[in-house]
Amino acid sequence: MTESKSEAVKDTRKRYIPLESNPEVFTDLITNLGVQALKFQDVYSIDEPDLMAMVDRPVLALVLVFPVTDNDEEYKKKNWVEHYAGSGDGEPVVWYRQTIHNACGLYAILHGISNGQAREFIPPGSPFATLIEQCVPLNPDDRALALENSAELEEAHKNAAQQGSTAPPSLEEEVDYHYVAFVKGKNNRDEDLFSEGGLSLVRQFIQREQGGNPNFSLMALTPA
Repeated sequence: MTESKSEAVKDTRKRYIPLESNPEVFTDLITNLGVQALKFQDVYSIDEPDLMAMVDRPVLALVLVFPVTDNDEEYKKKNWVEHYAGSGDGEPVVWYRQTIHNACGLYAILHGISNGQAREFIPPGSPFATLIEQCVPLNPDDRALALENSAELEEAHKNAAQQGSTAPPSLEEEVDYHYVAFVKGKNNRDEDLFSEGGLSLVRQFIQREQGGNPNFSLMALTPA
């Protein structure tokens, strides 16, 4: 599996301490970036009606943390998009190439809030609004560099990474879990992602393990 990147992106790659899969940590991070009208919450089931009813609606994005396994790596090899070059307001979704190591939780947050109805909750003039205004016109490589060079983003992530119920890992430590965000594009921006359409995508990730590693965790992004 290969991905085309500019030399500039390769040369400025950073490492962050990974975020704990914790809705309070994720919510604190977006609050520090000026987004106070949204929150993350745990999803305890995608099949049991009583537990599903505990999730606030509408669900604007879903964030899944899942184990990196051979099944997952094989799936990515077969479905990898070699190079995406979209930019500007015409994109069906705002997409960020990850070039910061161990920051997949941050990228899941960025994708969740930059797309669909969630974007309407970003206050004008906030750090998050400024970041999106800067990034959207850029091609993916320059957009990646803008994220790497954002001191406010790095500081917000650093503060969030020190929180949670477990001690944070070291900066050099490798982790075997990954975050992925399920978001709404322009053509389905009014769809509640806690409907069958969104949940079926989550189930696909879980079913790929074929009864193997069961360590999945799901969070929903909703209005606060």
